[in-house]
Amino acid sequence: MMNQLIDKIKKQNSPIVVGLDPKLNFVPSFIKEKAFKAYGKTNEGVAEAFYQFNKDIIDHIYDEVPAVKPQIAMYEQYGIEGIIAYQKTVNYAKEKGLVVIGDIKRGDISSTAEAYAIGHLGQSNIEGNKERAFKNDFITINPYMGYDTIKPFLDVCKEESKGLFILVKTSNPSSGDFQDLKVGDNYLYEQVAMKVDEWGREHMGQDYSYVGAVVGATYPEVGKKLRKLMPKTYFLVPGYGAQGGKAEDMANYFNEDGLGAIINSSRGVIAAYQKDSYQQFKEEDFALASRQAVLDMKKDLSNAL
Repeated sequence: MMNQLIDKIKKQNSPIVVGLDPKLNFVPSFIKEKAFKAYGKTNEGVAEAFYQFNKDIIDHIYDEVPAVKPQIAMYEQYGIEGIIAYQKTVNYAKEKGLVVIGDIKRGDISSTAEAYAIGHLGQSNIEGNKERAFKNDFITINPYMGYDTIKPFLDVCKEESKGLFILVKTSNPSSGDFQDLKVGDNYLYEQVAMKVDEWGREHMGQDYSYVGAVVGATYPEVGKKLRKLMPKTYFLVPGYGAQGGKAEDMANYFNEDGLGAIINSSRGVIAAYQKDSYQQFKEEDFALASRQAVLDMKKDLSNAL
């Protein structure tokens, strides 16, 4: 799947992933009103609003970006109905030819990790009948508990030709509480990076591993250092735009071949119509504003790179 993602990035000249992380205050009033009229102000009503919101955005960006990244927590908070909206969003994105990165950040003991891997990337075996719960191509995972919790994900990825993005250096302000602790001569995030590189060599695509790394856009000098430590690892880079990551810093995350990173923008795209810079778009044209935000991001990154 990493090979397919890279092919799409090259074809569209677009190292961009759009985070589908809906919140009720991002959803235009006319979509909410219709959903609430049908289902009430309930979890089911929110789920319907989220799906219709996502669907319109996907319809307006699928030809300009290679991938989307739905954050499952935004859906889980609304229970089973929210999870159904997540599943429908993933399925619709796949129908439109997009690569889907399920942002689930799971990490647990090996038996539980196997269940997560099967649920989000693989197929369950129900007395000989195979069933797939979610159609994600990649997922994000947390490596805190060590290799035995990573191996089940690697095994399923090999079976399914799918991939991972493992947390290495995250974009949040207090990431350094643990990630920047010294372990011998290295920072903890460097130790994790070297392990991710090692694990990735077990699962190589054509030029890059199917085991990628999450490296935040808010720490560009760290990104530069990690790029050298993990030359064959693809970076998923959150934190561009709303969190403070600047386009001119993104070059640190790429290799000399112009590849090696995919930059995420979530609310900067999906809630673009609420920004002053996109006031020319009315609320009913929210998806057109999202498309314009993607085009502007492509230009911004192209100029910077």
